[in-house]
Amino acid sequence: MDEAPVPLGDFNLVYNIVVAPKAQRGPLSRKASEEQLVETMKSAIAERFDRYDGNHRYHFGISVEGYVLAVPGVPVVLAPKSIMIINLTVWDDAAGKKLNDQPEQITVAETFGTGAVVGSGYTLTAPQQLEQLSQNAAKAVERYLVKQQAEQGWFKSSAAPEATAAPAPDASNEVVPAE
Repeated sequence: MDEAPVPLGDFNLVYNIVVAPKAQRGPLSRKASEEQLVETMKSAIAERFDRYDGNHRYHFGISVEGYVLAVPGVPVVLAPKSIMIINLTVWDDAAGKKLNDQPEQITVAETFGTGAVVGSGYTLTAPQQLEQLSQNAAKAVERYLVKQQAEQGWFKSSAAPEATAAPAPDASNEVVPAE
C-alpha cells in the first residue's frame, strides 16, 4: 500500500457493496459476526481502491461466502491457517451492466510469515486475522482486475490520445554542409 496503485486505466470505484448473509464459518474457526465480516472487507476494499481517481465509474458487489479464523493449534504438527472465500461482481456504471457475467470466486489465505510454524491462531486475535484476510482479498481483487484489464480491456484508458507526430524529413536528399 506504500507504492502507487497498479494501473487500471480510468478506474474510479464508486459503490463498494459488501454482504455476508450466508457466510459459512469453517471447521475449527473462531467466530466473526456478519457485521465484522462486512465492515472489515469494506474497509480493506476502500483502502486499496479509493486511491484510484479516474473518471469512469465502477462498482463492486462482494459477498463473503466463507471463512476460517484459525484457532491455536499444536505447533509444527497442527498450525491451522486462516482463509476467506469471496465472490466478486464488477459493474460498469456507464454501460449499466456487469463486466463479469458470473461472480469471480476468490480464495485467500493468511499472510505467511506471521507465525507459519505456530499459526496465526497463536499470534493474532480474531479481528487481526480478519483484517489481514480482508487486505489479502482486496489485493487479490486488484490482481484479478489487472488481469482482466490486460486480457479483456475492461477499463477505459486514462491516457490522452497520442498526438500524431509530424513525419521526419527525408534525410536522403538533404545537403549537409562540409565542416
